[in-house]
Amino acid sequence: MWLSREDCERIHESALQVLEEVGVRIDDPEIVRLLVDAGGVEAGGDRVRIPRHVVSQALSQCPRSVSTADRSGKLTELGPRRGTLFLTGNALYVTRGHARAELESADLAELARVVEACKNIDGMVGTSIADTAPQCRDFVGFRIMAENTRKHLRPCIYTPRGAKLVMEMAAVLLDGASLRARPIVSTGFSILSPLHWSALALGVFRETAGLGVPVMINSEPLAGATAPVTLAGCLVIGDADVMSGLVINQLLEPGRPCFYNIGFAHVIDMASAIALTGSPENALLQAAGADLAHYHGLPCASWMSTEAMTADEQAAFEKMMMGMAHVLAGANFIWGAGNLESTLAMSPEALVTDDEIAGYCLRLQKSFEVEERTLALDLIRSAALSGDFLTAGHTLENYREVLSRPLLASRSRREEWLSRGGLTFGEAARERVREILDRPEEPCIDAMQLAELRRIETYGMRTLAG
Repeated sequence: MWLSREDCERIHESALQVLEEVGVRIDDPEIVRLLVDAGGVEAGGDRVRIPRHVVSQALSQCPRSVSTADRSGKLTELGPRRGTLFLTGNALYVTRGHARAELESADLAELARVVEACKNIDGMVGTSIADTAPQCRDFVGFRIMAENTRKHLRPCIYTPRGAKLVMEMAAVLLDGASLRARPIVSTGFSILSPLHWSALALGVFRETAGLGVPVMINSEPLAGATAPVTLAGCLVIGDADVMSGLVINQLLEPGRPCFYNIGFAHVIDMASAIALTGSPENALLQAAGADLAHYHGLPCASWMSTEAMTADEQAAFEKMMMGMAHVLAGANFIWGAGNLESTLAMSPEALVTDDEIAGYCLRLQKSFEVEERTLALDLIRSAALSGDFLTAGHTLENYREVLSRPLLASRSRREEWLSRGGLTFGEAARERVREILDRPEEPCIDAMQLAELRRIETYGMRTLAG
């Protein structure tokens, strides 16, 4: 825990004062009316002040946990310090080795196939695909991901209409089940921090309301640029941002499952003017965001990334630091598997590396049990003097539970490592990607589902792209 309960109370109290005294810009007259009818106060133009009792009402309506599903039948309950899932990140580019190119549909399909093969990556986040009209990238990307992975899907939304089409596509994949019962897709949007909800964000919230679909309410304050440079002050902005989004979503759909997310907060490097993603300060901010979510009794999200340009040693150690901080803080959704270059790029090699990192982090989170079986006192009595615990039945019975087994990291003697080619970790990651992509493609949806997704896609492209 990075923040004490007293710390959380002081940050939240400051955020409530900001909402009451400064208010939030709302680029949607209908949402303004909803807020005012609920007790908000118009403050001129598009600004609404939100009293604390309105925030308290919204918090009381939010479920304490959120269910997510994949298409293999796995349903996961996520809540404060309960459950952690690793997901990929969104991006504009794909990086292979040192080369970077615009990310296109074929690249997204390959990344989805790699995700399907990664046992510790639980979901896929949509990306921008450069070979598709910008207003169609959300639902076209959703179809591509659905074809190539059965994992939970979190599309990035580019228009409110695109959000509605994604919901229609998700319903096709459920064969009659409801999204409320099997939330195979989640959604969300970021406020324009500080304190400005765009018409696009509000339109997405509106178009996805009423289905029980989990929504991530994201604040992305930039310490030193769009928020105070002090981390506590940055968290005040973040908490106020997210609280305003919670209020709006609970007015649109009372009881809607919400992720509290300050886990996308950044710190600006004033020497380079880069919004950092892999610094220790990012880890502190985002882990503290999880503490605030737990204080509110809500599930939360975060993002592990790096400033590294390729899947190198810097990427690995920054991702490991971020992943460990988020897991130990109890973050539920951890985005960023595969991300490089301050989240601008995705890399298949980074993705399999981050799958390994996620495995290590999850094993650390799992910890170990202290009970009669694990204390093994009878075994100690019988074997302590001889020192032979290796051949004991207790060892054979419990070995697999205790020890994790990485795919890429070396755990062998030098001679054995050399006999397998003496691959570095990076070389092993590249081999792993090649092995995955060389496998025969296995469709993740049936022909009827694909035909229906294509029909919705064609309709969407005709109406949105012209």
